[in-house]
Amino acid sequence: MTALPLVWVLLAGVPDAGGAVPARPPEPTPEVKALVERMQGFYEHTQDFTAVFRQDYTYKTFGRTATSTGTVAFKKPGLMRWDYLTPSQRSFVLSGERAYAWDPAAQTLTRAAAPTSELSTSVTFLWGKGRLSDEFTIVRTPCAECQGVLLTLTPKKPETRFRELRLELDPKTAQVRKTVVVDPDGSENAIVFTDLRTNTGLSKGTFVLDVPNGTQVLDVGAPPHP
Repeated sequence: MTALPLVWVLLAGVPDAGGAVPARPPEPTPEVKALVERMQGFYEHTQDFTAVFRQDYTYKTFGRTATSTGTVAFKKPGLMRWDYLTPSQRSFVLSGERAYAWDPAAQTLTRAAAPTSELSTSVTFLWGKGRLSDEFTIVRTPCAECQGVLLTLTPKKPETRFRELRLELDPKTAQVRKTVVVDPDGSENAIVFTDLRTNTGLSKGTFVLDVPNGTQVLDVGAPPHP
């Protein structure tokens, strides 16, 4: 089974608006504020980027890790594509207000409405939108094995989809090199990005799935417009 990319984890549910009101979170240190500003500034000035990724999903309950590899591409405004190559081929695309998942082995294309306006800032900041400090308490975390600077982001409001988000940044560019989403049960979805390339002039056609004739189309929820 292929673990899902970050955006599909964050699309899998909706924030829980109920529960007790949390205590006022502490303000980030000046060092963290400056680092977050540099990171957001990097993505505000980035029109597109591509990378190779390795994803390690560690199942807390079963004590095992599933590894996947592939490529990813982002482009403003609101375009994203994940192509899994191992252990099985699958593609996930977010384009406009729709999300697509293509499974070549099953010959199925799943479509769903996915308004980008409803996405968490933990995704939209990669397109230069939203302020992470508005939604998260952000602290720098010591990390001996990290090659960059590790930030831990904890939601300020009750959140059912994940417990925390960790971002490892290149200290020179402030670009994200690794993300870790910690599930409510303690499972961890870690993605490492390599061969990062920015502002290469990706065309919108990069984010169109060219599926073969005979592919079964499955609509989730209200059918999106063709």
